[in-house]
Amino acid sequence: MRFKSLRNGAVAEANALVAVVQWRQHDGVSDFAGHIHLILPDPTERAACFRALAAGGDRVVRSFARADDWLDAGADRDGSGAILLFRWHQPGRIGGAALLERIVGRADIAAFVAAEQLSIAESRAILRGGACDLLPAPLDPRVVRRVIDSALAEWHEHRLTLNRHREAEARLAVLTPRERSILDAIAAGMGNKAIARQLDLSPRTVEVHRANIMRRAGAGNVAELLRWQFIAEQVRGAAVNRVHFGA
Repeated sequence: MRFKSLRNGAVAEANALVAVVQWRQHDGVSDFAGHIHLILPDPTERAACFRALAAGGDRVVRSFARADDWLDAGADRDGSGAILLFRWHQPGRIGGAALLERIVGRADIAAFVAAEQLSIAESRAILRGGACDLLPAPLDPRVVRRVIDSALAEWHEHRLTLNRHREAEARLAVLTPRERSILDAIAAGMGNKAIARQLDLSPRTVEVHRANIMRRAGAGNVAELLRWQFIAEQVRGAAVNRVHFGA
């Protein structure tokens, strides 16, 4: 039975290590390059905004004439995440309201809506639908560049934070319930003897558990271990903020 327990622990530890590596490898183009999708029916406006956004910077800009084209191209499913700027009034099957409804709640898409004249009902639908901002049309490419640059900066910061959260969760996921209890006690500032009394263990057993926790979490010292614990607690306690790109 003990051999089986050790084997299962080794498998879990290996899986956690793979998860950590995968989160680190995930810090690639989709997180830092910046994907921007434009759905603008007017060809002149579309070209002007495309040039303004594509000039300089490490980013990927894709443009579409209709929401139908964006969906038909599978751009909503490419897995890269995107800043999406679209005209509220769209030609074709899919209008602005239907498009916003399709992407509402998507943590990987931040939507910006451009419109000239809106009814009160349409304005309410946009605000309640989760759009990050409403831009006046016709679009000024300089304003578009400024707004999207700001959104990308916030997006990148969010992705960095999210990846740190995921790595912390992956590092601590391998710990047993007993080890998590001891880690919580360490985070509370308790020493080995106090932990031993609280959990009805010997101080030597607590020392062994502490060494295993450090090894399994890949922490070089207690300060690093507590940093991962703090980041993981932020994940469990944080509320989702849709305007700031969700989680």
